[in-house]
Amino acid sequence: MTLTAPASSDVATDTDRGESVDPNRQSTIERLRDPMPTDRLFSWLVTGAIAAVAFVIRFVGLATPNKLVFDETYYPKDAWTLSKFGYEKGWPDGKIVNPQIVAGNPDGFNPDAAFIVHPQLGKWLIAAGEHLFGMNSFGWRFPSLIFGVLLIIVTIRLVRRVSRSTLIGGLAGLLLTLDGLHFVMSRIGLLDMFLAFFVVAAVACLAVDRDWFRERLARHLDAKGLTDLGGTFGPVVLWRPWRLLAGVMFGLACGVKWNGLYGLAAFAVLSLAWDLGARRLAGAGLQSWRGLLVDGVPAFVQTVVVALIVYVSTWASWLATAGGWARAWGANNPNALSTRILGQPLASLWKYHTEIWAFHSGAYINGVEHTYDARPIGWLVMARPIGIDAVNDIPPGSQGCPATADKCLQVISGAGTPLLWWGAAIALVVAAFWWIGNRDWRFGIPIVGVLANWLPWFGTGDRPQFFFYAIVIIPFSVMALSMALGRLLGPARTGERRMLGAILVGAFTALVAANFAFILPILNDTVLPYQSWLARMWFKSWI
Repeated sequence: MTLTAPASSDVATDTDRGESVDPNRQSTIERLRDPMPTDRLFSWLVTGAIAAVAFVIRFVGLATPNKLVFDETYYPKDAWTLSKFGYEKGWPDGKIVNPQIVAGNPDGFNPDAAFIVHPQLGKWLIAAGEHLFGMNSFGWRFPSLIFGVLLIIVTIRLVRRVSRSTLIGGLAGLLLTLDGLHFVMSRIGLLDMFLAFFVVAAVACLAVDRDWFRERLARHLDAKGLTDLGGTFGPVVLWRPWRLLAGVMFGLACGVKWNGLYGLAAFAVLSLAWDLGARRLAGAGLQSWRGLLVDGVPAFVQTVVVALIVYVSTWASWLATAGGWARAWGANNPNALSTRILGQPLASLWKYHTEIWAFHSGAYINGVEHTYDARPIGWLVMARPIGIDAVNDIPPGSQGCPATADKCLQVISGAGTPLLWWGAAIALVVAAFWWIGNRDWRFGIPIVGVLANWLPWFGTGDRPQFFFYAIVIIPFSVMALSMALGRLLGPARTGERRMLGAILVGAFTALVAANFAFILPILNDTVLPYQSWLARMWFKSWI
């Protein structure tokens, strides 16, 4: 199933035939419905096949290296005590306790609660892996693997829905499978893969809600025997199950990291804009602006309010126990305004949040230097990847280092697949033109998705920033790239034009696959001769 011409204000589509359809020859009801492809079963087979490939190549060697690498020194240990006590406890110096954990002694934590600067949900997910497989490298990484594959699945389904093409949805999933940063983040016990999944899942829910609402407008016209609304506002639709589910997903995203709030704000506005556009298309005219209130208030409740409720619920174990950081603050400050308004447990949670905010925005973290500090201005072109782990100066003839090598090293680099990231950066520029200049709503999703998860980092002062934060960006970048490639591919039944497009798209995909295979040794801890490693460091800033 192929990507057809854009369903913008001046071109509609017939996705079953892959041909452009003049909107002037369609009824308002037909334009509201814009049917999905009919290959539902086949599309799930494609989704499953790509997900299986992604799972296998990420599963192999998942437990290697058998140690806590990079920020795994925080989250797996937090998860372990969280599962035991309902809150995180502190640990001795990692240089002392981390080898003990690897040796099979995971209970060397301190007796007191620790001040932790991220919410609990991501650590609960890591704890699930530790519960199933033990407090070991496989256990604390397995949840990231599962959510990495789930992110590929939800990206395929989102792109298929928006593009009305199983081919383009599958292409997006394949490209994401071949991304080096996604590969690495699927194989390490950090929080960011969970954040990325919940954000993209929330956006996918809003994309379904857009179609769901338009179908309700079409049904209203059908039931009334109308060709359009004739300048009236139309039905008031309060129950929006997919929008409600989006609110749940955004709440879970914020329950992993607060960064999910930016996506919530941006896509809540975009979703409301879709509602106004749907009512205008249905013939509401100036009455559609009433939707800012009539549709906007329920939308606020179903996204923002629901997200807040879900977010607070992710702190349930902290609220239900007595030993967490700042947990007793409300009881110790009964006359504080927050205690009188919220009650002791929630006032304590509010106090804790003020301390977390002070950490992220205050002098403690600002001005701190880090070797792999990467300014966000360079993220989209992968200017500064991050080193996750490294063993340097391995002698020839030992630890798998060839006897003919001068020396070897063994690294895990948080690096994207260069050709993929550079192609996606170009596609984002083109997508912005198609969205704003050509009024093609579909390209607004990747543009808003990238900007909402990228621009906020420009205002975080002098604190260290890392390239792996961009894991939330790459699904939207891949979405823009795959839809741009779909435009290059062209509609079906266009003869030589289609053949040339297929050759170009196939060649680019093959180059990305080859590029991924080439950099794989620096993603999966392979022992490499120094010169082989250096051949993969194309720029000085990558070293």
